[in-house]
Amino acid sequence: MINIFQRISALLSRYTSPFVMAAAALAFVCPGIFSWVQGDIQALVLGFIMLTMGMTLRPEDFRILARRPLDIGIGTAAQFSIMPLIAWGLVECFALPRGIAAGLILVGCCPGGVSSNIMSFLCKGDVPYSVGMTTVSTLLAPFLTPLLMLWLSGENIDIDAIGMFRSILYVTIFPVAIGAFCNGKWGNRPRYTELCKIMPGLSVIGLACIVGGVTAAKGASFFASGALIFLTVFLHNALGYALGYGVGRITGMLRPKRRTLSIEVGMQNAGLATVLAGRHFPSMPEAAVASAICCVWHSISGTLLAGIFNLLDRWRKL
Repeated sequence: MINIFQRISALLSRYTSPFVMAAAALAFVCPGIFSWVQGDIQALVLGFIMLTMGMTLRPEDFRILARRPLDIGIGTAAQFSIMPLIAWGLVECFALPRGIAAGLILVGCCPGGVSSNIMSFLCKGDVPYSVGMTTVSTLLAPFLTPLLMLWLSGENIDIDAIGMFRSILYVTIFPVAIGAFCNGKWGNRPRYTELCKIMPGLSVIGLACIVGGVTAAKGASFFASGALIFLTVFLHNALGYALGYGVGRITGMLRPKRRTLSIEVGMQNAGLATVLAGRHFPSMPEAAVASAICCVWHSISGTLLAGIFNLLDRWRKL
């Protein structure tokens, strides 16, 4: 039976984007199906996703961080500078409404997402580097995300930095720590190892539930917000990919690592941003809408970018 679940998990991991898109479409047509994914339930689902991430972290992954301090430092600095500043630049350039501005900047200030590890694997990137970057950016998020939000938008938007710190701590750091503890304690046991192979699929289902919950609650506002929100989400993501790859090239990284850095910088934990927007900007529903659109688009664009990288590889062999 567990082999069946493992195959389903592998399938969901490979087709994350279509699955998340299908959940969003279903929630838009039949919002009642996902109406339960709101408030505390939404935060619990995100916490479960981060728990699955922690359960895949091995002691070897932390040793990789120690062996690659410069690469991890470059990647983390790129992530927490490029994406927040691009978001702020787009807000200023397009004079975005406060709600959309809050959502876009919040996405830019969030750490890398778990899906980036899957995309790095699909495009033959440096997966250990991807895991290391996601881990470090997640650990730093409780401090850097509120501070960056306060710096970039504190003059125009009321930011509860302490409350945001607590929220990120509860839904990211604690679950990751519990998962890593479980892996350290039982990681050598065959049953636990087999169980961990199911976790990626469950995290995809959790992500789909978060996107579905936001779509069910605010789907009617998606198109009411206008084409501008879709344009800025696209530009934010695309510029993140391009500049992330550029940083890798400038710093002399090999091609697999450049691809990973591109994906890690461009793909944010928009699921976390969606939860934070719902909790801390309830008077600006557009913030959660912008975060949810990022959540869906990042999954789609990450898959597309991985496909482009693989296509370039095939062309080089001709």
